[in-house]
Amino acid sequence: METGKMFIGGEWVASSSGETREVINPYDASVICHVAEGTAEDAEHAIAAAKKAFYEDGWGDTPAYERAALLRSFADEMEANVEKLAKAETLNTGKALIESEYDVYDSANILRYYAGIVTQPTGQTYDLNDPAVHAMTVREPLGVCALIVAWNFPISLAIWKLAPALAAGNAIILKPSEITPLSAILMTEMMEKVGFPKGVVNLVMGAGVTVGNALASSLDVDKVAFTGGIVTGRKIMCAASSNVKGISLELGGKSPNIIFADADFDTAVDYGLYGMFYNQGEVCSAGSRILVEDAIYDRYLEKLIEGAKKIKIGNGFEEGVKMGPVISKQHMEKVLKYIEIGKEEGATVALGGYRMTEPEYEKGYFIAPTIFTDTTPEMRIVQEEIFGPVVVIQKFHGEEEAIQLANNTTYGLAAGIFTSDNAKALRVVKKIRAGITWINTYGPVYPEAPWGGYKQSGIGRELGTYGLDDYTEVKQININTNVCPTGWFE
Repeated sequence: METGKMFIGGEWVASSSGETREVINPYDASVICHVAEGTAEDAEHAIAAAKKAFYEDGWGDTPAYERAALLRSFADEMEANVEKLAKAETLNTGKALIESEYDVYDSANILRYYAGIVTQPTGQTYDLNDPAVHAMTVREPLGVCALIVAWNFPISLAIWKLAPALAAGNAIILKPSEITPLSAILMTEMMEKVGFPKGVVNLVMGAGVTVGNALASSLDVDKVAFTGGIVTGRKIMCAASSNVKGISLELGGKSPNIIFADADFDTAVDYGLYGMFYNQGEVCSAGSRILVEDAIYDRYLEKLIEGAKKIKIGNGFEEGVKMGPVISKQHMEKVLKYIEIGKEEGATVALGGYRMTEPEYEKGYFIAPTIFTDTTPEMRIVQEEIFGPVVVIQKFHGEEEAIQLANNTTYGLAAGIFTSDNAKALRVVKKIRAGITWINTYGPVYPEAPWGGYKQSGIGRELGTYGLDDYTEVKQININTNVCPTGWFE
């Protein structure tokens, strides 16, 4: 790929400005390729193409079985190109190849899931107090949907949005992160190949302040779905008020992973590591606050450090590598700044806390797995999302304090609880203000179940039937079978 183009109205096109952007490999800071740098004008062209496809060319009236067939064909195409997609993802994000491969297979499953449920019975009928009137509801597509995707899971997060959006019958504009566009280009090529009609799928690349803002503020966009940071999420909320469009926002978290003294110890340590350092900690639901009951605190910390030291870090294409670089130089500097803030606040670096500069890592954006102890609830490293391989440890005594610490944040995306006492697990989980919770596990995502958070972790839900509903409108239909005048004004 020498220069990646955008896909608008069924055509691959360059930016209207003629500008391109370098795509960087975070492993060694090398330039992978150049892609079109979209503009607000390009976004408007894509919106117009999507609007035409939906309203004029009949996509909005396409039978569910036809839409489902296209999604299944797309899923088949993804699985037939696992190696190609996964290599592009690892090259662009730095993550381990095994993670990228999993994302492809999981995404194909999500496509098939929505292909299945979109053909199932929907709507409701009502028995009214007027037997002459038959009432019902139906669900209809929204129209034009803008899907703005984050850089940490470019394949998965795109599919989370476009699968239900297309299944419901909407036309879409996909805007990947400007730093991770490669898999979006490949997936768009696949959607073109399997036969999505002209204008139904559009791909516009570029900066959020230009392309993203144009999509969010457009009067012709009926919904915007965004995954990313809370600052950008607030801006999208404001821009979306232009026509009071629907919004779905997944804005991250500072999720607690609560370890009680009666937990299966080895399992709790394992998931403490997995919940934090998977994908370099660049995970919205990362267990970035590990809350450990005081009776096992010292032992748990010792084993957590021991386990973190064993994580194989390096080039995502190398066998056995489980942690790669963070996404960019800018993000690396942000994470390192948080590490310095933690030190200044008085927390203790029990492990890591530095950029890795050994010969294998010196060109890339590698940060050593970092563990902070001696933390207090008001510290910024405890309250703010760092989005890197940095975890803070908090000590608690008993259920009440665990719940209080867990909820002491503006976020509410996820939480984990490890205990052998099922009654205690249920008591605690009911008190946790978070949208996704796990007991004796941490991190799994299921297409059938909704994903989203409380408080400032976002608005709406993705995945499951909830995810499909978020891309539809509910229409009430009333049919009068006793056709005669009311006589009201006689």
